[in-house]
Amino acid sequence: MADAGAARTFLSGLDEAGAERLLTDWEIWARPDQLPPPAASGGRPWTTWLVLGGRGAGKTRAGAEWVRGLALGRPPFAPAPVGRIALVAETMGDLREVMVEGVSGLLAVHPAAERPRWEPTRRRLVWPNGAVAQGFSAEDPESLRGPQFEAAWLDELAKWRRAEAVFDMLQFGLRLGAQPRQMVTTTPRPSALLRRLMADPSTVLSRATTAQNAFHLAPAFLDTVLARYGGTRLGRQELEGEIIEDRPDALWTRSALEAAREAAAPPLARVVVALDPPASSRAGADACGIIAAGIDGEGLVHVLADATAAGLRPAQWAARAIDLWRTHEADAVVAEVNQGGEMVRSVLAEVDASVPVVSVRATRGKYLRAEPVAALYEQGRVRHAGAFPALEDEMCDFGPEGLSSGRSPDRLDALVWAVTQLALGPRAPAPRVRRF
Repeated sequence: MADAGAARTFLSGLDEAGAERLLTDWEIWARPDQLPPPAASGGRPWTTWLVLGGRGAGKTRAGAEWVRGLALGRPPFAPAPVGRIALVAETMGDLREVMVEGVSGLLAVHPAAERPRWEPTRRRLVWPNGAVAQGFSAEDPESLRGPQFEAAWLDELAKWRRAEAVFDMLQFGLRLGAQPRQMVTTTPRPSALLRRLMADPSTVLSRATTAQNAFHLAPAFLDTVLARYGGTRLGRQELEGEIIEDRPDALWTRSALEAAREAAAPPLARVVVALDPPASSRAGADACGIIAAGIDGEGLVHVLADATAAGLRPAQWAARAIDLWRTHEADAVVAEVNQGGEMVRSVLAEVDASVPVVSVRATRGKYLRAEPVAALYEQGRVRHAGAFPALEDEMCDFGPEGLSSGRSPDRLDALVWAVTQLALGPRAPAPRVRRF
């Protein structure tokens, strides 16, 4: 409370100019991911600062403050004023409405005494010290042929239709000063240019999620978008700032899984919990795949839960599977026994001997087992009751040679056993009467 009282005393003693200086001191208010990193890999100066973030994560504010710091020559942004800066937006409208005049744009982040003059007809900002930031549209790559700069801010690069051409033209113009550099602020989308920038050793990467900027967002907005899009491909891209890609030879695609999503499952005729146990519980071993799914009266399968976990001892993964069986009032636990035979049954029985267990044994490779299940998805016969990001990542990265990481697709294996048992394989023991 003493600290709070001292803070109130300090704030009440500020005049208008002092209060403005405090409110516009970016180093006080910024998160670490919104401040320029000191160096790239190996301690070398960076050329590109790539900021990937969700919607409303504070990317625009970070970009505007970086340009402000450059133009005014303020450490840690720049040791001396940077006189020529390029501002590149998707369109001229975005340049003006977001980068310059937006609520987090360049005019808003400056105190009145430092604020640059906006010359809309010339599409440029001019600071009192003579620094100039020139605006460009990513719709016109040729407009960047000729001008030269010491620095550039590129906003929403992943949305640009002609990103490669615009980026290339800009690189030829970044040729002034001792260390030309650029900042890219964008919500990520899969693109060759973005992948190249991320792989470049002269690039430093910062990430931010929408939730990290919650203090500056309307609570109702955050609650609504997280409830509606959390865990989905769109949410992971637009809120978490992740790059979500499809593997060309994968059995599943992101778009197909999004089309299969539902808010909740209908009443179900049968439910099973599928268990794909690991061969070992040592650190670094495969995870134990645990998936719950059910089938309705129309023959549609609904994936209900993913309780997969790594590093569990047999008694722990058995308890986890049986907890899921109880939660969903499942009819049986479907367990692959290739890795342990009767051991799997006995471990489950030690936790709860009343659980019906259906043993399944893999006689074909994982890809061959998964193909018929993928066909059911293509036919619209499988739904996901909610979002299962880790499971869906495996599904969209599973091709003829397995996962691109070389690891075992434990979640996918359990899913395949569950769907096969419900819709393709022999029926489990007679289901219990279910009450809804």
